[in-house]
Amino acid sequence: MGEIEQKPTPGSRLGAPENSGISTLEHGQKPPPTPSGKLMSIKIQMLDDTQEAFEVPQRAPGKVLLDAVCSHLNLVEGDYFGLEFPDHKKITVWLDLLKPIVKQIRRPKHVVVKFVVKFFPPDHTQLQEELTRYLFALQVKQDLAQGRLTCNDTSAALLISHIVQSEIGDFDEALDREHLAKNKYIPQQDALEDKIVEFHHNHIGQTPAESDFQLLEVARRLEMYGIRLHPAKDREGTKINLAVANTGILVFQGFTKINAFNWAKVRKLSFKRKRFLVKLRPDANSSYQDTLEFLMASRDFCKSFWKICVEHHAFFRLFEEPKPKPKPVLFSRGSSFRFSGRTQKQVLDYVKEGGHKKVQFERKHSKIHSIRSLATQPTEPNSEVPKQSPQSTSLTFGEGADSPGGQSCQPGKELKVSTPESGPHQSPALKKSPAGSKPADRATKAPPEEEEEEEGVRERVPQSKPQPPQPSTELSINSQGGTAPTNVTLSPNLSPDTKQASPLISPLLNDQACPRTDDEEEGRRKRFPTDKAYFIAKEVSTTERTYLKDLEVITSWFHSTVSTEDAMPETLKSLIFPNFEPLHKFHTNFLKEIEQRLALWEGRSNAHLRDHQRIGDVMLRNIQGMKPLAAHLWKHGEALEALENAIRSSRRLELLCRDFELQKVCYLPLNTFLLRPLHRLMHYQQVLERLCKHHAPSHADFRDCRAALAEMTEMVAQLHGTMIKMENFQKLHELKKDLIGIDNLVVPGREFIRLGSLSKLSGKGLQQRMFFLFNDVLLYTSRGLTASNQFKVHGQLPLYGMTIEQSEDEWGVPHCLTLRGQRQSIIVAASSRSEMEKWIEDIQMAIDLAEKSSGPTPEFLASSPPDNKSPDEATTADQESEDDLSASRTSLERQAPHRGNTMVHVCWHRNTSVSMVDFSVAVENQLSGNLLRKFKNSNGWQKLWVVFTNFCLFFYKSHQDNHPLASLPLLGYSLTVPSEAENIHKDYVFKLHFKSHVYYFRAESEYTFERWMEVIRSATSSASRAHVSSHKESHMY
Repeated sequence: MGEIEQKPTPGSRLGAPENSGISTLEHGQKPPPTPSGKLMSIKIQMLDDTQEAFEVPQRAPGKVLLDAVCSHLNLVEGDYFGLEFPDHKKITVWLDLLKPIVKQIRRPKHVVVKFVVKFFPPDHTQLQEELTRYLFALQVKQDLAQGRLTCNDTSAALLISHIVQSEIGDFDEALDREHLAKNKYIPQQDALEDKIVEFHHNHIGQTPAESDFQLLEVARRLEMYGIRLHPAKDREGTKINLAVANTGILVFQGFTKINAFNWAKVRKLSFKRKRFLVKLRPDANSSYQDTLEFLMASRDFCKSFWKICVEHHAFFRLFEEPKPKPKPVLFSRGSSFRFSGRTQKQVLDYVKEGGHKKVQFERKHSKIHSIRSLATQPTEPNSEVPKQSPQSTSLTFGEGADSPGGQSCQPGKELKVSTPESGPHQSPALKKSPAGSKPADRATKAPPEEEEEEEGVRERVPQSKPQPPQPSTELSINSQGGTAPTNVTLSPNLSPDTKQASPLISPLLNDQACPRTDDEEEGRRKRFPTDKAYFIAKEVSTTERTYLKDLEVITSWFHSTVSTEDAMPETLKSLIFPNFEPLHKFHTNFLKEIEQRLALWEGRSNAHLRDHQRIGDVMLRNIQGMKPLAAHLWKHGEALEALENAIRSSRRLELLCRDFELQKVCYLPLNTFLLRPLHRLMHYQQVLERLCKHHAPSHADFRDCRAALAEMTEMVAQLHGTMIKMENFQKLHELKKDLIGIDNLVVPGREFIRLGSLSKLSGKGLQQRMFFLFNDVLLYTSRGLTASNQFKVHGQLPLYGMTIEQSEDEWGVPHCLTLRGQRQSIIVAASSRSEMEKWIEDIQMAIDLAEKSSGPTPEFLASSPPDNKSPDEATTADQESEDDLSASRTSLERQAPHRGNTMVHVCWHRNTSVSMVDFSVAVENQLSGNLLRKFKNSNGWQKLWVVFTNFCLFFYKSHQDNHPLASLPLLGYSLTVPSEAENIHKDYVFKLHFKSHVYYFRAESEYTFERWMEVIRSATSSASRAHVSSHKESHMY
């Protein structure tokens, strides 16, 4: 009778400040008061095997205890976790959050309650916080040790290698074997020791946070990940095991999954005594009966499993917590149990809104490495890998502190939290962030009002003596979504229809160790020339450095990869590499000449000689020297076509190229690098145009600049047609890698026009879909929950005979369009009026092109769904094909990694679109150079080498680095200059702003400031259709 009635206040953190807790209360609603009275002490076993005691009122519901644990850890995403304990019948059950604890745990002094992961999301990138991923990694480690997470030897060794990297740091064979001898991660570990050590060698430079991410990436692909088996029998009496997951009810025989019933197919779940009943929706194609029956050991076992099924369904499928049923007047029938807490969608929305404070935490096991690394720093074979400092195990997620800070636990207002064990046995310790600490702004993508995360990152360098812990923040997945940069924590990438966060989150390098003072920077600037022509010449130098690095991706890195594998035909090798190596040699000498001239211009040698304050003569001489290389440039389009044809016919070459694209050095799609020499000619032309415009006709450099411009304009005109054709060809092949269910996207005559995110109206409401517009057809797709991160084609609308009309009034949906094809009509909605207008303009243009062609195009999506479905059937396909996404793919393809933040993914996560015109403008607007960067709440500026290309900023420590440390996709960002209120009292500063995330960048001169503003603006706001005219006629492949 002592039950306390609770209003729905899922996730509120007892005793914690309101803005740092979790709550889904309605506006104005307050959480219920904590029951007063006698306190009882409950021991909680944490995921790191420590035990801590919490004192709560005896009449308090279970939610109070869970909130206390989460508040103690400062855990924002606590809804994924639960408390389990053995009941009086020794059955392990979950603590009911609504019932009083004293009614569930009869003898609390003799019971140890375990804090464990309860809900395993379909994709670990849906976990927004680094602390949450760390706790999930501890759960995986625990499941491995207990034999619950079964897998083959290779997977087990790979999992353990990531755990070892997180705990002791970089590879050192002697220390590895010593550590493995003292720590048993899995039964029969000795047989796997050599394999574990071999895998660990590949993780050099990986931070603990990145190790957690990679561990979960491997674990989530295992069949037993997050699975708890419940023994049962089927109707024939065969022994089986039942389990529940985010997708639905699973049936196992031993450890092998033999059946699965998705939530979409389940109509009702119930139990009657020992019988567990699953009522399915009618399906003409199914051989199953309407109701499935399973027999369990007892009523208690059956009810326990039914409850966890109800909770999983509510957490993963509902938008909000279910309302409590009204209490019956006379008597009740059946169980009154319901799910209590926030659903996954509410958790994601809360974190994306940024309504919480982020804190530091410490990793218990990584302290072993901290102590050891002070004495010995193992030699690392890859000098490009930034070293991890001894203190880097104190990791910051969110707004980290610059100073060490003291450990603290935050007890609730009416809650006493005591920690019987201390020292190395503490659970993740909390560190308060002092005011003014560096923000590592997190982002998350989402619907139009949701955010993407960008974080700060600091370089980890070996130190001669201990330093205070520095904020260690997160980096996003490398631009191609493969293995992330060395000192990177990979960021979230969330699932499709719930509009979750993107992998596109990229931190910026945050080097606290070597800040450049403002006085030093000002003094350095004043020594350099101020003439605009000097900065134009300097732009040639900085972009030439990046161009040479891009050439080396082909001439050095790709060549080396191809040489070690016998996968590429000799004819193809002779077509690619002999046509790139002469260019690399020529431009190496060209860069030396430019840098020598700049040194003279700056007065670093031979004083300020007026004759050297010019660049036109160097440009003219080298452009004339390029003419003999024109034959090589003509071959690059042919090389691109030959490579794609060879990939299509050779599975080995396809795998080789895909693996190469996942390397850090290949920060763009591989075929993009093959077109770099053609794009570089346009950059030279633009630079020379600026020089001619700047110089007066009487200037000594004007004649050479004009002559060089004439030579370059002639070369660009000769290659322009080939360039446009190859850009379209390259884009079609790039899109092909992002799509599933399409057989022959790249065909002669097809031209890409626009891609982007629109909401499609169906019987289930508005659903996010990715649309691809070509000159003959419009495709719509959705992103499935697969390892490949690809988009599955749901349907096609031929443009011949199509009409388009605005239909906001008809459907009551803002920015709504109706597309009427000859066989199918769909209703779509854009995220804004400007987006709607862009789509209308491009679709109408494409319809006109299709009408002028010879007639309707034939079907070309051999494996896509037919278009002539009824609306209900179309809705069902849209809803349920996500679950069957992998059915049409081979096991090899299903396991293959895929680039996680291509432009398609950026548009999906930021709910925007990009046209081929935008891509062409982006090709022309490339820039490199040093910038100073500052966070919103930080004080100092940090120098970075920044490359702008492909709608993205790539950040390097210096121009000598071979691969970027981080990337920041710019679609959706606004570009402004700081206001007076922001107190940025410096010249040449521009501001990048997305939702709550603000970055300031500082250029060295007015010219470079204007150039960065110009090129970034081209990425943050789409080009108008009028720009097409500057590209002359469109060329179709």
